[in-house]
Amino acid sequence: MNTELMLPGQAAAPPGPVDLTSMYVMHHAFRRDLAAFKAAVVGTPLEDRTTWKALAARWGKFVEILHKHHTGEDDALWPLLMSRADAADRETLEAMEGEHAEIDPLLSACTAGFDRLASYADADARDALEVRVVALGEHLARHLAHEECDALALVQRYLVNDDWLRLEKETFQPAYGPRDIPFVASWALHELPAEQFRHVRDSMAGRPMELVWRLFWRRPFERRERRAFRYV
Repeated sequence: MNTELMLPGQAAAPPGPVDLTSMYVMHHAFRRDLAAFKAAVVGTPLEDRTTWKALAARWGKFVEILHKHHTGEDDALWPLLMSRADAADRETLEAMEGEHAEIDPLLSACTAGFDRLASYADADARDALEVRVVALGEHLARHLAHEECDALALVQRYLVNDDWLRLEKETFQPAYGPRDIPFVASWALHELPAEQFRHVRDSMAGRPMELVWRLFWRRPFERRERRAFRYV
């Protein structure tokens, strides 16, 4: 049985045979990003077009990663669990897909808001975007907590670690090409608590990847973060 990772904001870490470190790291990054975007929407001056453009580009990265994450779950993880679960547990899995569908329109509305503010100093658009980012944060927080408490408990009940490794190899990892890896790896590791960093490193990538990240990827990523979130 794996020693499950608990990161800030995480609702649960159900015990079992599957190492879900990668899932918890993604969830941590989603929560971290939405808190940063909420603060940036409030704090960024309307006239600072350069920063709004950086925020819009960074928002696009967030949406892309979240979409790939949810698509992998909907296309592969939930169907695999549905094939093994009983009727009561299938209701939880159906709820997961439904929650994904509820989140999608909020993502689209926020994207429109960031795009507008990247081009125009529109106070009404900023006010609307603040409401939408807050609403998205609330919806996603509820969904992630539901997933961590209930859906990932089903992963531990019905899957073994070889199932999970196969899902990662066949579904989650192929969603990213070689050019995506520097950003995605840096994004996932960004602001991880020091006391959990070693667990994540050893589970997900190991020392060689950590060395590449420290030498080549970390500083460029953090410079771009400072440009986008300079008022946070």
